[in-house]
Amino acid sequence: MRTYQIVGIGNAVVDVISQSDDSFLDLMGIEKGIMQLIERDRGEVLYAAMQGRVQTPGGSVANTIAGAGALGLDAAFIGRVHDDALGQFYAKSMSDDGVDFVNPPVPGGELPTSRSMIFVSPDGERSMNTYLGISSELSSTDVSKDVAGQAKIMFLEGYLFDKDKGKTAFLEAARSCHEGGGKAGIAISDPFCVERHRADFLSLIENELDYVIGNEDEIKSLFETDDLDEALAKTAAICPLVVCTRSGDGVTVVSEGKHIEVPVTKVVPVDATGAGDQFAAGFLFGLATGRDLETCAKMGCVCAGEVISHIGPRPEANMLALLKAEGLV
Repeated sequence: MRTYQIVGIGNAVVDVISQSDDSFLDLMGIEKGIMQLIERDRGEVLYAAMQGRVQTPGGSVANTIAGAGALGLDAAFIGRVHDDALGQFYAKSMSDDGVDFVNPPVPGGELPTSRSMIFVSPDGERSMNTYLGISSELSSTDVSKDVAGQAKIMFLEGYLFDKDKGKTAFLEAARSCHEGGGKAGIAISDPFCVERHRADFLSLIENELDYVIGNEDEIKSLFETDDLDEALAKTAAICPLVVCTRSGDGVTVVSEGKHIEVPVTKVVPVDATGAGDQFAAGFLFGLATGRDLETCAKMGCVCAGEVISHIGPRPEANMLALLKAEGLV
């Protein structure tokens, strides 16, 4: 039975990227510069209309796990894809990135593989149209107890909390992880997700999880406050480790009553997509390899800094070499 240093559970989404001008966006009724959830029919129309498509595997926690794998962790990802062209592409791409894609594509799946159609304008704006498809149907049947029970670190994606079957899968995965002696935590993902399920979210964090990673808005949304210090204190009261990213203002880590502040150098990002995902990759790499929390946070900042220096949500540089250059490994 294989032991993984890190296992993620999240949306398996293929990012499909195409260049387009504003007249095309207007013609297709695409609102510029935002992310919209769309239905299946709309997704098929937009996909067919894309010229020069470039496809990459995506999804928030999947990006984190790919980043952790690139740093050398023995990594696995649990997600749900259909046995269609995009699903086969996704599974192969994760494997090519050195990550075990635990579940094979679902034959005869009830919905197509999830995809986000991203239209990049000449001014660099990204207009995202996401069809959640089969990935949002992930349930307990997709989560092997053998895999969850052998995970040293489990990382869950808040977006999957929108359906009861996802909540149940998270609960069971966290418990299996603990039974095997591992630690389980969550990426909050989105303040609106918290607002829809606040009581269940807080119950999961308090009773089942060892750590929480989120940005300022996400942490504040947990307790409906605009005071970050208050939100951090209340979250730390129910969870042993709280990690809050604050963009150019650095990172705050709260554990065992101690606050650790890690500054960052402010830069103008080429593409901020994936910054939080790769911060988590670096932080969890540090956690998995026994580093202290300040070093973990510094590792996360290096990884986030690399990914915002280019287009795309996954690292392009040799991340282990970058960490070595910073004296962190």
